[in-house]
Amino acid sequence: MKLVEELFKFIESSPSCYHAVENMRQELNAQGYEQLLEGNAWELKVGGKYYVIRNGSSILAFRIPRADFTGFQIMASHSDSPCFKIKENPEMEAEGHYVKLNVEKYGGMLCAPWFDRPLSVAGRVIVREGDKIVMKLVNVDRDFVMIPNLAIHMNREVNDGVKYNAQKDMLPLFGDETSKGTFMEQIAQAAKVAREDILGNDLFLYNRMKGSIWGANQEFISIGKLDDLQCAFSSLKGFLAAKDGDSIPVHCVFDNEEVGSSTKQGAASTFLLDTLVRINECLGRTMSQYRQALASSFMLSADNAHGVHPNYGEKACPTNRPYPNGGVVLKYSGNQKYTTDGVATALFREICKRAGVPVQVYLNRSDVLGGSTLGNLSGTQVALNTVDVGLAQLAMHSPYETAGVKDTEYLVRAAAEFFGVSVREDGYGSYSID
Repeated sequence: MKLVEELFKFIESSPSCYHAVENMRQELNAQGYEQLLEGNAWELKVGGKYYVIRNGSSILAFRIPRADFTGFQIMASHSDSPCFKIKENPEMEAEGHYVKLNVEKYGGMLCAPWFDRPLSVAGRVIVREGDKIVMKLVNVDRDFVMIPNLAIHMNREVNDGVKYNAQKDMLPLFGDETSKGTFMEQIAQAAKVAREDILGNDLFLYNRMKGSIWGANQEFISIGKLDDLQCAFSSLKGFLAAKDGDSIPVHCVFDNEEVGSSTKQGAASTFLLDTLVRINECLGRTMSQYRQALASSFMLSADNAHGVHPNYGEKACPTNRPYPNGGVVLKYSGNQKYTTDGVATALFREICKRAGVPVQVYLNRSDVLGGSTLGNLSGTQVALNTVDVGLAQLAMHSPYETAGVKDTEYLVRAAAEFFGVSVREDGYGSYSID
């Protein structure tokens, strides 16, 4: 349970992607890692521990165990989750008695669970500080807004199904008429800056409900943002616990997976490519040696998987049915929305066997179109053997998701084993794990 409590603490202190990366940055600092800036020259040394951040919402951390490294062991996850983004000039008067906030959907979410629960606002503000423009994290750390449902008396058909209109139905109530004109003032107060110094912002709604361990035998956990902070947390824990091998371990967390990853800080960007090339250059290696290293590299694309639902078992694949607490999930897709193939499967199964971690399998029903994730997008920039994995969960893309109490530990153990080995290409169709 200790690890679950750590997971809850991490998620509850990460109400936005920017907070998640800041929490990882602080943990890396505490472990002796040095921050590198993309705009500066890098001087890397054997034995050095480093990290680099892009946009405040994506982070890559790595260690250099040896100059003649054989490859890269990369575990990729993402920092963002579906939610509502606060629009510019958000205040809207209603009925002369209310002020609500104008929001837009970020990613594909289940809308219904956002109603009638305490919400707040977090993200970042960009402020003038002397002659500089700097980023400040902000979290209004209290029950702040709510999206009230329409009473059943006024919509008798609500339980027969509702199509929610984001511009009408999903706007949070901020206050009564006396709150007009105060939203950005309260954001400035929470950020401890002057309102007139705020030049820009990226603000989001988040669910205030705390994490819960529940079930007949306390076998389930529920909290917001399990997709994908459960994987990001597990990746960092495994990365920090791993023993050094012959390859460079890389803990990689991208932003914007939920909206397609095609941003400067997303999985489809050059962030990973730029970082790996600079590592190679700083260690005096040629581009030919870099490409050789990629042939003996391996990526875990870690993004949670759909567990079989107790009320909708027919929605799952007839022969591949992962469940919470059943272990790490291998994710397959014939159309390559997931990157997993036979080679990647074999390598990952062997790593999990060494770690003593059970493995499950997920595929969509053949008549259901699934989503994509990090690996196939990252592969357009850095092509290497990749396997898509995750942990089985229920209610994916709800603001309060459910998973198994055992599975975080399984993924941490698999990640620690993964980061500590080297996957080598020995010859045509031949690989070894050292």
